[in-house]
Amino acid sequence: MERRLPIITADQRLREKQGVKLVLLGKSGIGKTSQLKTLPEGSTLFVDLEAGDLAVKDWRGDCVRPSTWPEFRDLVVFLASPNPALPADVPYSEAHYRHVCERYGDPGQLAKYDTYFVDSITVLARLALVWAKTQPQAYSERTGKPDTRGAYGLLGAELIGALTHLQHARGKHVVFVAILDERLDDFNRKVFVPQIEGAKTAAELPGIVDEVVTLAEIKAEDGSIYRAFVCHTVNPYGVPAKDRSGQLELLEPPNLRALIDKCAAATRLPPSATAFEE
Repeated sequence: MERRLPIITADQRLREKQGVKLVLLGKSGIGKTSQLKTLPEGSTLFVDLEAGDLAVKDWRGDCVRPSTWPEFRDLVVFLASPNPALPADVPYSEAHYRHVCERYGDPGQLAKYDTYFVDSITVLARLALVWAKTQPQAYSERTGKPDTRGAYGLLGAELIGALTHLQHARGKHVVFVAILDERLDDFNRKVFVPQIEGAKTAAELPGIVDEVVTLAEIKAEDGSIYRAFVCHTVNPYGVPAKDRSGQLELLEPPNLRALIDKCAAATRLPPSATAFEE
């Protein structure tokens, strides 16, 4: 039997169903959650962490509401499948996955969904911090007293670990929503940062996804105000953004489904040279 390196060709790779992994930022009340209404009701799973979905009460898709950090970790491994390289006693392992499947049932029920909409990471980080403060790492080994640095260190590792695992859900679009805060830096300059517990976590979040867009109010030349997605890292508005797909303009219309479709176009299989030859 011939032994060969298991190479995946470009055509094979491009035929695989790809998903867009995206962080949606915006100030409170600008309409981030309402972007859910642009997504197909039959194929979108709404992970509602805020439990206050008045803005989308008329959206008729499916929803799950994890209320604790351990519940969210269980949901993540169920939605994204396990990492077979992990030891059995850690989250997102094969053992964790089997345990969760016993509780939630056949993961085949997820086949109908092509998008996970997680709203919001701002609230999720608070749930993680509440849990982290109860763990041994949150207490000083020397004095036994609460150690804030230890709690926030654990928070950062847990949150980034969970979001990284979820964004590896093969063939699924994953949208993480977070509130954007306006603050002053050490030089008294206005800066915009995600409202997430732990500065390290907020700084690392944009690095684990392909797309970061900010829903912002833009002033037109005639003085009128309109909403748009800011999509380029270098932008005149000072808000976080990045586009790895190379498909997006600086400003895009505030329609999340259209934005995802445009990003996904970068992963579609182009006609191969052999197709032309035939």
